[in-house]
Amino acid sequence: MKNGLCFDDVLLEPKYSEIESRRTINIGNNLSEKIGLNLPIISAPMDTVTETSMAISIKKECGGLGIIHRYNTIEEQCKLVSDCFPRLITVGAAIGVQGDYFERAQELVESGAKVICVDVAHGHHILMKNALTKLKQSLSSVHIMAGNVATENAFRDLADWGADSIKVGIGGGSICSTRIQTGHGVPTFQSVLDCAFVSKSTGVKLIADGGIKNSGDIVKALAAGADFVMLGSLLAGTKESPGQVISTPKDMCNGKMKIYRGMASKEAQRDWKGSVSSQEGVSTYVPYKGSVVDVLDDLEVGIRSGFSYSGAKDLTKLQERATFIQQSNASCKESSTHILDIANG
Repeated sequence: MKNGLCFDDVLLEPKYSEIESRRTINIGNNLSEKIGLNLPIISAPMDTVTETSMAISIKKECGGLGIIHRYNTIEEQCKLVSDCFPRLITVGAAIGVQGDYFERAQELVESGAKVICVDVAHGHHILMKNALTKLKQSLSSVHIMAGNVATENAFRDLADWGADSIKVGIGGGSICSTRIQTGHGVPTFQSVLDCAFVSKSTGVKLIADGGIKNSGDIVKALAAGADFVMLGSLLAGTKESPGQVISTPKDMCNGKMKIYRGMASKEAQRDWKGSVSSQEGVSTYVPYKGSVVDVLDDLEVGIRSGFSYSGAKDLTKLQERATFIQQSNASCKESSTHILDIANG
């Protein structure tokens, strides 16, 4: 039986540092020869996270990448992509592996999408193999992102099938109930550790997706071997995320909230396909956070600090110098701002 470590199970040992200013640290990375990101963050293709406003803000203002969701008609999704121009050069868009996925991909590329994300819950599947094979034959000049997977073998297969980058993580999202409903999954941190060698040996980029709660988790994912992280809940509830701001009593979340839901939740499935085939997600409301730019600025500060504590001026050095230790439950509690627990009795 294998062990499965999650983000809260580990810490990075601080290392000697010669970094005098955290602004000199390069936290960016290249997704491909033509696509570089100054911020290693990609927004999730969910209908309560990424449409035009999110894609523009995360790229133009912060240097990350937005992946526009696929839970609409081809025409609607293409308009969300085309509305990003001429303000935005690089935007991604998601597709599935059945039905109109190939036509959708072609139309999205014509509308300006530079990244096509083949986005399914269980990516180690014959339908993924068929889709990647067909897409790479016809859209060879487009970056193909695919996922999700949780194991080394799955990562290697998707790389062999033609994926240029692969999303790693099954069941770790804050609104995902896959592990509860199906009994399957691997902690995202463990999946990143397991898949990192294959990523480096094949040159296929690794995107840690799911279970990331803060900038510390982002640093841990990058140090463990990820090239980028994909975020959902951390970006939900912002001004740029889709959905209306809901008024609440002023003593509750400052009086404002926004919807955030898993795409396998009952509510989401009814909206985008008219029926419920499974229930591996939930729908909820999260506090309204204001502009995503402020959220991403705070995350960037934390990421730069994390690199500094390892004495790393870039991602390569971070991964070379990283030493993880496993922490106990008591240590995990000590790692939090536990004065709040004392103050609240």
